[in-house]
Amino acid sequence: QVQVVASGGGLVQPGGSLRLSCTASGAIFAINALGWYRQAPGKERELVALLPNGGSTKYADSVKDRFTASRDNAKNTVSLQMSSLKPEDTAEYFCYARYNYGHLKNLETWGLGTLVTVSS
Repeated sequence: QVQVVASGGGLVQPGGSLRLSCTASGAIFAINALGWYRQAPGKERELVALLPNGGSTKYADSVKDRFTASRDNAKNTVSLQMSSLKPEDTAEYFCYARYNYGHLKNLETWGLGTLVTVSS
């Protein structure tokens, strides 16, 4: 099993920046992707950034050129640097891990969310 714990949310003004961090633990060797999702009030959870092992990072169109996700495999962490934040970026942000476990492939887990509020 894999667990992920995110941190770094908070209140930020429009146009500001914020950095989220996440640490993965458990069956780290089984992870094949890390990333970030978010869920705004009244909306479905959506992918923000996906970082597959050895692959290119995929971003939601709404955050391209504003958000940068990165992984540190030595520390089992994934980060999300958010810039030029907009009120519509307000959401609960969830760290995400996809992993294989035994004969089970591409299991998914989301940790507890961290709230990001963009408001003046």
